[in-house]
Amino acid sequence: MSMHRPGGLGWLQPGLHIKRWLGLAGVSVFALALGAAYALRNFYTKGFRVPSFVSFLTLAVMPQWFRALVFGVVGAALLLYSLRQLSRAMLVPFLKGDEDLADVYYKHRTINKGPRIVSLGGGTGLSALLRGIKEYTGNLTAIVTVADDGGSSGKLRAQYRILPPGDFRQCLTALAEAEPLMTELFQYRFTSGALDGHAVGNLFIMAMAEITGDFEHALRESGKVLAVRGTILPSTVQDVTLVAELADGQEAVGESRIPLSMMPIRHVYLEPRHVLINPEAEQAILDAELITVGPGSLFTSILPNLLVEGMVSTLKKARAPKVYICNVATQRGETDGFSVADHLDALEQHVGGDVFDYVLVNSNLNFPLPPSAAAAGAKVVTFDRQKVLKHGVRVVMADVVNDQLSTHHSPDKLARAVMKRAFKKGL
Repeated sequence: MSMHRPGGLGWLQPGLHIKRWLGLAGVSVFALALGAAYALRNFYTKGFRVPSFVSFLTLAVMPQWFRALVFGVVGAALLLYSLRQLSRAMLVPFLKGDEDLADVYYKHRTINKGPRIVSLGGGTGLSALLRGIKEYTGNLTAIVTVADDGGSSGKLRAQYRILPPGDFRQCLTALAEAEPLMTELFQYRFTSGALDGHAVGNLFIMAMAEITGDFEHALRESGKVLAVRGTILPSTVQDVTLVAELADGQEAVGESRIPLSMMPIRHVYLEPRHVLINPEAEQAILDAELITVGPGSLFTSILPNLLVEGMVSTLKKARAPKVYICNVATQRGETDGFSVADHLDALEQHVGGDVFDYVLVNSNLNFPLPPSAAAAGAKVVTFDRQKVLKHGVRVVMADVVNDQLSTHHSPDKLARAVMKRAFKKGL
């Protein structure tokens, strides 16, 4: 499923809709050559003398079949080469480095015809999935939680009463096709002064929301700046606060404060309770060919999306297969000691059963955790097939561990695992 194709004969590969125009160009050249041949034949039959070099150039001393073969091969080769060089000369300003034009065009055509995928989540988990899956389809919609209230996002949210831009910024940079320097700029975070802690991308989105008067419009315009492949939508456009009921009976208010309590989480809910699903997100889910939920923080990234009123009913109504992507490692203060079945238990307790058709589980359970993560209490998420199957889901196993940061998913591995099923009928 890789998008790379050899560049030499790249224009002849299927799916580009180029061969038809090459064929038409060939027919037109043939018609011109045929007209010239008839004119030359008429010239000969009239008894006009022609210079001797004309006979040499037209290979008059050779058999006619051989002459036809030589001129046909040479003509076709010159035609293809000239068209290639002409197109490259016209489009070279749009190519990066030593990219092959046929490969770029092939990627553009195939990605635009990719399956319609909707991904729900937030934080680094969702951005990792988007970073990998954008190489396979441009028909991608990310539905992002709006419960974030920490760091730069929390400050901007409290001061300007806008939706928290942090998770949206990460999704924008994950889906960006702009120059690396531009995406690096969006992720840059100030370390001193009045802007200490603020990311440039957060400030940009906030300013764009002020200019356009609408957060969703601001996301669309920001996406144009970064040449984003796909669409990014908030799960709800209402201001929400995530609240957790802890095992000791206390409450932790705010997404950023919940993991700090270091107490098992009994239940989470949104305040206000009845926030409505974003209509654009609802329509994207209904139109999807594949829906993924996760990876990401179970209680602070995944459930805030699912708890939006109308989200679960829309997911159940959608005909596309629904895949829950389970984390590869536990998160301190949130899913300590959780197995795959425990993740599904928590989801079912909050939103009921029969939401997901599949669960994507990491098959590489022997990977070493980073020393810092292990010291903080992180563990590999274990898998018990029988307990998982009791939830009525089918299991998809794949090695999706990031070799550089083993507590996270690898964008490439995860995208391959998802797309391998997306191109199959019924997943």
